[in-house]
Amino acid sequence: MNRDCVVVADGARARFFTLREADHPELESSPNLIEVNDLVQPEKELHNGELWAESRPSRSRGRNGGPAHGFDDHRNEHTEEQDRRFARSVTEEAARLALSEKTRNVILVAQKRMLGLLRECMDPLAKAGVEVRELAKDLSKLQPLELHEHLAREQLIPRRRTPVGS
Repeated sequence: MNRDCVVVADGARARFFTLREADHPELESSPNLIEVNDLVQPEKELHNGELWAESRPSRSRGRNGGPAHGFDDHRNEHTEEQDRRFARSVTEEAARLALSEKTRNVILVAQKRMLGLLRECMDPLAKAGVEVRELAKDLSKLQPLELHEHLAREQLIPRRRTPVGS
């Protein structure tokens, strides 16, 4: 049984980690943060021209050459809905991971806006019966060892121990 699962997300990608003890603690440092899955929101990887027919909303000339008026094509609402769906899929995957790993804790790490969206979608995690802890920082680009060190400094996960036999 693992004590913790860690989810690190930004608006485009979520990475899922488990915290595992070394198989041979007398020879290896542990616990280790192991990346076990990731989710990507493909729409965030596209440029405006690939996602929308026009790179920005068009404008229309008024009658008789009057002032131009912009059209609201609801891009912001569409983007917000994509982000909400992504946040829902992140929490669903976190709940699946917590159940499969028989963990007691899920640590959500995301920048403030994404963390807010994740908070709105906590039902799957509540149903999984895990405790959720949060850190409002974008650490999505860190390597596992750097991430582990940062989370240990924040006292969210245990520090790595040197091998027992050393």
